[in-house]
Amino acid sequence: MKAPVLVAFATRYGSTQEVAQALAAAIHGEGLDAEVRQLREVQSVDKYGGVVIGAPLQMGRWHKDALRFVDRHRDGLSSLAVAVFALGPTTDAEKDWSMARAQLDKELARFPWLRPFSVKVFGGRFDPALLRFPFTLLPGMKKLPASDVRDWAAIGEWGRELSAQIVVHTQDLWQP
Repeated sequence: MKAPVLVAFATRYGSTQEVAQALAAAIHGEGLDAEVRQLREVQSVDKYGGVVIGAPLQMGRWHKDALRFVDRHRDGLSSLAVAVFALGPTTDAEKDWSMARAQLDKELARFPWLRPFSVKVFGGRFDPALLRFPFTLLPGMKKLPASDVRDWAAIGEWGRELSAQIVVHTQDLWQP
């Protein structure tokens, strides 16, 4: 596959960007070119052989830039191998993980035409010192403990798996 893979992300505090960069590095390590870009900066997906879309889940919603990107690039994404990830839980509690996956599934259901070949939820990072409006208005948010439950080994493994899957899905999409 000669066309690069786009790893596009939205982020509020930088955590999802770090995950996108790690995924692109893993994809590149498997022999594919990978480009990391912010979702809102992508004008077209035409030059890519596959797209990985990532954004955080906050307050039960997937980042608005991810929703806009999927809506804006409907035609292009329909003909590409697409994978999706979200950063969600900032704890190891199983309840938080299942809720995050349900939230992401609900958001993706808004786009029934989108058929990602892989969907993943990773743990997120929370640093109360970085909070901005409107989260600064929520009582007690600044008093919550900082956490980072991103699993870098799992992120790298998923990136390597994506490489092989993108090649297979791309071949399937381009066969008559």
